[in-house]
Amino acid sequence: MRQIQAGMASHGITWFALEQTAGKGQRGKSWLTTPNQNIMLSTVITPGLLPTRQFWLSATVALACYDFYKKYAGEETRIKWPNDVYWRDRKAGGILIENVFRGSDWLYAVVGIGINVNQVVFDPSLPNPVSLKQITGKDLNASEMGRELCQALENRYQALQAAGIDAILQQYQQVLYKMHQPVTLKKGAILFETTIHGVSETGRLLTKDVIEREFDFGEVELIIR
Repeated sequence: MRQIQAGMASHGITWFALEQTAGKGQRGKSWLTTPNQNIMLSTVITPGLLPTRQFWLSATVALACYDFYKKYAGEETRIKWPNDVYWRDRKAGGILIENVFRGSDWLYAVVGIGINVNQVVFDPSLPNPVSLKQITGKDLNASEMGRELCQALENRYQALQAAGIDAILQQYQQVLYKMHQPVTLKKGAILFETTIHGVSETGRLLTKDVIEREFDFGEVELIIR
């Protein structure tokens, strides 16, 4: 963000961190990670001619992370709404996108991505983490894999610009965690059962039980048992 404010950032420039002392996650949470073990990067994107639909970019980035992770972790890789990377029922990575607007003009998006690569000991406060080393049994070069992830991100971004949101949204929903499965959601202090039926073009979670429902990000939490 400081580089953007100083006029020194351009589309595609990426910062890769070996160590992070104040990592940020969704909804004000911290992103905790062991130094020199994982992918921790931030990429600047200039949305350009994209409509001001922030979920379009979020879904595109999530699919890029999915493409990258599936190559190593296999078919059990999924995207948990809105943009966490999951393997089975465990969190493998997360995405945080911060935007810069001037009036209604979407000038920049800073895409922060954290992917667990070689870490095997996690903070006990984290409920369900997993790393590629735990899945594959191999030590991997996190910085080289960061470059590979950037290429996956560029590929998906070009696809969004070329084909629009329809193909991206279809592919996103094909790999959505718990799609068409019963889940427990928490809204405030209330737990309720429902079934995930997809995500709207604007990023709202679509569910159905006795009625059809839609939820904005941050409105509900998926309870993983």
